[in-house]
Amino acid sequence: MSHHPAGTGGEVDLAVIGAGINGLAIARDAAARGLRVAVVDRADIGSGTSSTSSRLIHGGLKYLERYDFSLVHESIRERHLLFRTAPHLVRDYPMLIPFYRGNSRPGPLIRLGLLAFDMLSLGRGRGLSRRVPLGEVARRWPGLSRAGLRGAALFHDAQVPWAERLCVELLLDARRLGARVLTHTTVTGLIVDDGHVRGLRTEDRRTGRREEIRAAVTVNAAGPWIDRVLDGQVKSRRLNGGTKGSHVVVDPFPGAPDTCIFFEAAADRRPIFVLPWQGRYVLGSTDLSYDGDLDDVTAGDDEIGYLLAETNRIFPDARLTPGDVLYSIAGIRPLPHTTGVADNAKISRGHTVLDHAPAYQGLLTVIGGKLTTHRALAEDVTDAALRVLGRRPRRCVTRGRPLPGAETSDWPEFARDFLRHSPLDRPRSARLLTLYGVRARRVLDLAAEEPALAETVDKESGALAAEVVMAVRDEGAVTLGDIMLRRTLIGLGADMGLSAAPACAAVAVRHLGWDEERARAEVIGYEKELERYRPRALAAAAGDRRTS
Repeated sequence: MSHHPAGTGGEVDLAVIGAGINGLAIARDAAARGLRVAVVDRADIGSGTSSTSSRLIHGGLKYLERYDFSLVHESIRERHLLFRTAPHLVRDYPMLIPFYRGNSRPGPLIRLGLLAFDMLSLGRGRGLSRRVPLGEVARRWPGLSRAGLRGAALFHDAQVPWAERLCVELLLDARRLGARVLTHTTVTGLIVDDGHVRGLRTEDRRTGRREEIRAAVTVNAAGPWIDRVLDGQVKSRRLNGGTKGSHVVVDPFPGAPDTCIFFEAAADRRPIFVLPWQGRYVLGSTDLSYDGDLDDVTAGDDEIGYLLAETNRIFPDARLTPGDVLYSIAGIRPLPHTTGVADNAKISRGHTVLDHAPAYQGLLTVIGGKLTTHRALAEDVTDAALRVLGRRPRRCVTRGRPLPGAETSDWPEFARDFLRHSPLDRPRSARLLTLYGVRARRVLDLAAEEPALAETVDKESGALAAEVVMAVRDEGAVTLGDIMLRRTLIGLGADMGLSAAPACAAVAVRHLGWDEERARAEVIGYEKELERYRPRALAAAAGDRRTS
């Protein structure tokens, strides 16, 4: 069953396994070049690695340290394109880099790197980096530790506060271009016939319906799960060597900065961040080798302790404890398997497209990839698919194609006009803009057509019932978790949407055909899905139930 029907039939040019940001970008690019495409994911779009990143659109400053100029160039270009094609989702994000006595990367070396970065970014950045005198540091960042502080520099990168919405917009555009996307659908096997991979077999996890999708080319874009897709069916060396990255989310703390701080951890010399995010702070991330269960990745106590200790070190008044952590976020980076590397930071963050021919013709596997360069990765995969198909190259159009939320000739003017005429207060109107872009008008239209949909379902965010309806009708959400965590983003608030979940399920009962039994099951399922985040609110609710 396709939860996002865009045509029927079981035969396509390209079958993509994985609906993370890379799989969706591949579908969009390939469909834009005229290919028939189907995408399959056993969960929701962007529910794996794509929703566990640091939410940064990196220009690639860190990669200069490894002299990976090609990746830096690609990252800067893709960041620049996202500023133009998704201005509602991607924004300029200043970062302060403090230099402390004993750092492995001295101030002069960092300033030299920033100079090189500025040169590579000419015409495609949001401002030049600059040295920040100690006096200015004391005035603008008074909470920052001055013990051993030798200097600082400020540079400009980019942030996508809602990476989940970037995935949604790729989905919307891919569907509009003709791609078929099946979520909550397991790939039960590849169709392998005499040295050819001719598609895949699927099973809908909700209905049990089985289907064969015949494809001329199959793309394994399952991120950290790429080896699992091949296991037992395709002989291959180990391809994924992903490392675990964990973050914690906390409320503002004494001395908290108003810009991102990018600093070197004392414990392991790793560069980490204190990231202002939606009125709170994300601290991260770790970079640990991981050979555990890919379906059960949580931030460990040691990782949480490490992030809090390093933050407390450079912000002495913070005094953060594990009890201050609202929730944690952990995921596995889809990196290439690499042997003999003592420092995980040295593993390439680039991507490669592996053609399994001649042993297995018609099969491509995507190794690596990151949030910033998803579009470039998709372009490379479609180019490779066209070669396998024996077709002439077709021009890629995604470099200049705006995402659906940015389809206006003048984004700043649209935003000003929307804020002037919205019936909502300014904070709620601004939130709609940052989540939906020009599609925010669709939310207001739904609320105007049916007054009950103008009700607020979440006090913290101000989200409307209309957003719940739009998430399912227009944006492919199937479960309450899809609605809360990857469409409306209510689930990324202080209590991870636990207080709002029953109200959102009730909207689905009244307007989307759910019955009361399903609504109760969805709320229980949502609480189960939140366990991997270790949310403080869920632990508190469990404690209340035990004592009542």
